[in-house]
Amino acid sequence: MFGTLRVLVVDDHPVFRAALRALLEGTDGVEVAGEAADGLHAVALAHQLEPDVVLMDLNLPDLDGVEATRRIVAAAPHTGVLMLTMFENEAAVFAAMRAGARGYLLKGARNEQIIRAVRVIGDGEAIFSPAIATRVLSLLGTATRRDESFPRLTAREKEIMLLIARGMGNASIAEELVLSQKTVRNHVSHIFRKLRVTDRAQAIAKAREAGIARSE
Repeated sequence: MFGTLRVLVVDDHPVFRAALRALLEGTDGVEVAGEAADGLHAVALAHQLEPDVVLMDLNLPDLDGVEATRRIVAAAPHTGVLMLTMFENEAAVFAAMRAGARGYLLKGARNEQIIRAVRVIGDGEAIFSPAIATRVLSLLGTATRRDESFPRLTAREKEIMLLIARGMGNASIAEELVLSQKTVRNHVSHIFRKLRVTDRAQAIAKAREAGIARSE
């Protein structure tokens, strides 16, 4: 991404919010566009400031992080929301993904992991903490239920879908599968079109809900 990455920090704990601000302001190419302590304020500021990335807590007063994410993404699909929370249960992860969040990290993540995630989200990709990515991958790979209305993916598309679930971008997928980035982009476009989604997080959520398995 070119230029400065503008980030809105949303958390109801002032000490943690201040720590995030200090971390972001000490990072080249990143600036804090604003702060919010509740969901309603976060939605209003996102509309007013038009940040590139929103660092969003899940448990917020007035309006929870999932609903705040849904409203922000509905109004500005280009805005990337990164959930940064204490909650790692399956319901919370997929609720955030269905709302349009592009990433999900736990608050115990290292500073460098948070900065990397902010940059990845700012570049339009999706990212999840290792523990959550493993869980998503397991759910995608071991589910036995299949919704017959779910679009049929090719073996290669499923392989790429599983790598997307691990938070890998196109360049990393291309390297992993020894393909050109153009080929990977084409496969990702086909997957999105078949699933009728616009980004990686939505694709993962829809595939998980349908119980897609590794093989037909």
